[in-house]
Amino acid sequence: METINYDGRRFRGRSNSESGEVSGETQFEYRQTGDLLWGRYAGGSVEEGHLLGTVHPDGRLSFCYHHRNTGGVLMAGRCESTPRWEGDRLVLDESWQWLTGDRSQGTSEVEEVIDPD
Repeated sequence: METINYDGRRFRGRSNSESGEVSGETQFEYRQTGDLLWGRYAGGSVEEGHLLGTVHPDGRLSFCYHHRNTGGVLMAGRCESTPRWEGDRLVLDESWQWLTGDRSQGTSEVEEVIDPD
């Protein structure tokens, strides 16, 4: 896969396991410098969230995340994301695990949000 620069890319939730809190209302904005990845996310049941991780040479992502949900509960987890292209839209297939709460695992997809020209 070609080198992917995540800086400034925006995503939204597309699918998630039952124990996940990200939905189609959740919006992400990623930033990148070198192999350092960070970002912010919010929407749906997530009031405010942040992520910090690494971009691997093949475009995969490894990161930790934390957020406060609309119930006022602080949640944290880790995630491994694998990129794939659907036309000109980047989709991330994610495998995650909560490090708080029930410590369940799940899978999700987030898709790139592309503004119309």
